[in-house]
Amino acid sequence: MSSYPVSHDVLPVDEPLLTIPEVSERLGVVVTKVMDLLGEHKLIAVQRQGVRYIPEAFLNRGEKKASTNRFVPGVIALLADGGYSDEEIIAYLFTEDETLPGRPVDALHGYLAREVMRRAQAMGL
Repeated sequence: MSSYPVSHDVLPVDEPLLTIPEVSERLGVVVTKVMDLLGEHKLIAVQRQGVRYIPEAFLNRGEKKASTNRFVPGVIALLADGGYSDEEIIAYLFTEDETLPGRPVDALHGYLAREVMRRAQAMGL
C-alpha cells in the first residue's frame, strides 16, 4: 500500500491521465518528488484499474518543460481545509460549470483562475 493519498476514480473515462513516472518525466524530477507532491496534498492521484494516475490537467500546457499548475495546490488546500474529500475535490474540479463557463480545472489555466480560487474559498466556509 502506498503512503500517499489516492482518490477513488470519479473522472470520465476519456480524461487524460498520467502515471507517476510520466509526471516525473514531464516535470524533469525524480519520482520521489512527485510522490512528495502527493504526500503534501499539492496534487491528488486517482486509482484506475489498480494503477495510480495524476490528471494531466494538473500540469501547465504548452511549455517546453512542464510544471504543475500554480493554482492547483491552492484549490486543493482550500477545499480540503473546508472538509471536502479528495473525491469531492476531483469531482468539483472536473465537473462542467456553466457559470465559468467550463470546468474549474480548465479555468485554472486562464484568466478565471482567481475566480475558481475565490469560489473554492467560499465553498470551504
